[in-house]
Amino acid sequence: MASDPLWMGKFLLVLVLLSFPFIHCENITNTIQSECLKVSNSEFAGSIVNTIDVMQQVVSILSSIAKGFGDFRLSNAIDDCLDLMDSSADELSWTLSATQNQNSKHNSTGNLSSDLRTWLSATLFNQDTCSDGFDGTNGIVKDLVSGSLNQITSLVLELLGQVHPVSDQHESNGQTPAWFRSEDRKLLQANGMPVDVVVAQDGTGNFTNITSAILSVPDYSLKRYVIYVKRGVYKEYVEIKKKKWNIMMIGDGMDATVISGNHNYVDGWTTFRSATFAVSGRGFIARDITFENTAGPEKHMAVALRSDSDLSVFYRCEFRGYQDTLYTHSMRQFYRDCKISGTVDFIFGDGTVVFQNCQILARQALPNQKNSITAHGRKYIDEPTGYSIQFCNISAHPDLLATPVNSSTPTYLGRPWKQFSRTIIMQSFMSNIIKPEGWLEWNGSMFLDSLFYGEYMNYGPGAGLGSRVTWPGYQKFNESGQAKNYTVSEFIEGNLWLPSTGVKYTAGFGV
Repeated sequence: MASDPLWMGKFLLVLVLLSFPFIHCENITNTIQSECLKVSNSEFAGSIVNTIDVMQQVVSILSSIAKGFGDFRLSNAIDDCLDLMDSSADELSWTLSATQNQNSKHNSTGNLSSDLRTWLSATLFNQDTCSDGFDGTNGIVKDLVSGSLNQITSLVLELLGQVHPVSDQHESNGQTPAWFRSEDRKLLQANGMPVDVVVAQDGTGNFTNITSAILSVPDYSLKRYVIYVKRGVYKEYVEIKKKKWNIMMIGDGMDATVISGNHNYVDGWTTFRSATFAVSGRGFIARDITFENTAGPEKHMAVALRSDSDLSVFYRCEFRGYQDTLYTHSMRQFYRDCKISGTVDFIFGDGTVVFQNCQILARQALPNQKNSITAHGRKYIDEPTGYSIQFCNISAHPDLLATPVNSSTPTYLGRPWKQFSRTIIMQSFMSNIIKPEGWLEWNGSMFLDSLFYGEYMNYGPGAGLGSRVTWPGYQKFNESGQAKNYTVSEFIEGNLWLPSTGVKYTAGFGV
């Protein structure tokens, strides 16, 4: 939860940063020729200061009413908002810091335009998440903060519009990001990876629970910190805070190392707070672990994993749940060789995410429900966010296969959660569980003109395009040039940061 002293520290940091001379994009790297900003540096910086000041006003309002209601869901919603405002203030501070110092630890990929637009988009979505958390609570509180939230959104939208879109995608030059040391890259790629701490339920490690291991990690570490979690079912709620950078968590494999919880919306948790495992710290990597929420379909929204971690990677991981299994809340994320299962909107959020070589399994939902695999939450057209699903296998979970055809849950590729929802599926297998129309509306004709859904070179009995929806926003890509923008190298600038993780990936369309 944010507090006034912390916010005063952030504000003073911004004032200090304003005393330094600012630089433009062409000073960050020789390959970027045009300036990042459409306005003067002083105007951009002044807008950031003004936005942080408005956020502080919202924090003051929320802090003053935090203990005024004896409502569990409302209390969770207020806590969410305070955390989200604190994250937004950090993201704005990163934005300011990265534009004024070419060696800043916040200049994360070397592509400053991409970094700025990612962080500002995350700030935008934080306001939405804050507001959505009040659904089902006392409307007086939501009305009290909604005006200020709308003001923040307007200010951040203005900032986002002042940053030029990424004009050139850059191939990796063999260098790691400024915040990640090159020697750590070599260690990650070597056999017999060194481990900093071990978690084991039987007492043979440094800790018996994961949370204690997380607390041992140095704040803002530029060195990769490796946590090995031995096999076992860990029934705990894990949160990796934003100060915990560069954590790598290794398990003994899917089904062997399992982190399990059952928080859910019906029992009073916000969707944001229901996550069994939540990570915000930059540069997180998970390997060979299962994350699950066992609440079941009758409990509705119940998140297994939520990630706000920029430049995060999940490799050979499984995500089990029903509604809202995987919350790719914000930032740039990469999933490789993973297994994801669920029912309604079971991959959702406003991240910029690539799923590669994953199994995506639709489960049997409640009666009269429809499965939608994705629900991307891009609300503003200037956001760079979206989903790219490539080389994946989209098919039925065993519990859906075991259901008689006439009572099985209809399954669709996605539906538009927000106005500019964006999802592209390419070079993937689709089984016959996918309905011929492919995509599902959210509420009548809402967002069908403004969404952006595309398919390219998919195959399998569910991939036929003949009966697909005819919405204005739906695209059938006929050429690779149309789909190229959604490859790893283009969509998440993967060549600039994925080599440093040691995780395999395909930069383009493959062989």
